[in-house]
Amino acid sequence: MNRHSTSDPARICVTNAKGGTGKTTVAINVAGALSDRGRDVLFVDLDPQGNATEGLGLADAYDAQPPTLFDVLTGDPNGLADLVVEHEEMDVVPASIDMLQAEHELTIADLIARVRTGSHDIDPAALSAFALNVTPKMVTGDHALDTLDRALSTVSGYDYVVIDSPPFYGKLTDAGVFAAGNILIPALAEATSERAIELLMDQMAALERQTGVSVRTLGVVANRIETTSEDETMLEWFDAAFPDSPVWRVRKRVALQRAYTQGNSIFGSDEECDMADVFEDIAANLDRQFGYTEIPA
Repeated sequence: MNRHSTSDPARICVTNAKGGTGKTTVAINVAGALSDRGRDVLFVDLDPQGNATEGLGLADAYDAQPPTLFDVLTGDPNGLADLVVEHEEMDVVPASIDMLQAEHELTIADLIARVRTGSHDIDPAALSAFALNVTPKMVTGDHALDTLDRALSTVSGYDYVVIDSPPFYGKLTDAGVFAAGNILIPALAEATSERAIELLMDQMAALERQTGVSVRTLGVVANRIETTSEDETMLEWFDAAFPDSPVWRVRKRVALQRAYTQGNSIFGSDEECDMADVFEDIAANLDRQFGYTEIPA
């Protein structure tokens, strides 16, 4: 069982670089289900496109003036608590338009780390000239993927941190996975998902080799399922590919999209949806995996 100390929240990164999997909808509804169980949840939108920020009704926060999550990831990690926005279901660290520059900044930071730990005759400070925020001072180890991890260590009072990662491979996604150490994989029940998940597993293995972190797969959410032979074939493939992890089945429901449009998870919506039971099961399973045994009154 993946236990954590009582002072530290359980961290989950919802990730799949394949677009169109409903990753953000899954992340929001998993967070909503955890909140519905009485857990205190911090939701972090790590996607520069800010879909989760919009899907939680916080579109104005996306256009906020600095400092934003960009500045925390590329400068001072101690500023994360100041970015937290209240939502009726959970606390949220919104994405911002500035995050579009984060991939570039974290690449520079990673180069600084490599120059420091290698035998390169390059002044790390010279690389800062190509960055907006990043300086050698912010790079503390042999890689620069710990920036979100350091930021999250400055906040407390949560049972869970749910991170919605970008829909692409890169430094931001790696930083989210490194910070969480646990991934939840949304995937469509279609043939293209097989290759996407194989690439994801390769990426996780590369991250483990680079950083020494151990990445745990908490489960797979087969999303937007319809009644087709391809769906059934892929569900069998998911079960075979992840024999030690649960595979949940979320069928396509307009109610989930309507809740997203209204700025809530399905648990913050007045509309009933049978798929809420699936997300309730995911939340209950996560509680078991992380050793939460008491249900708050």
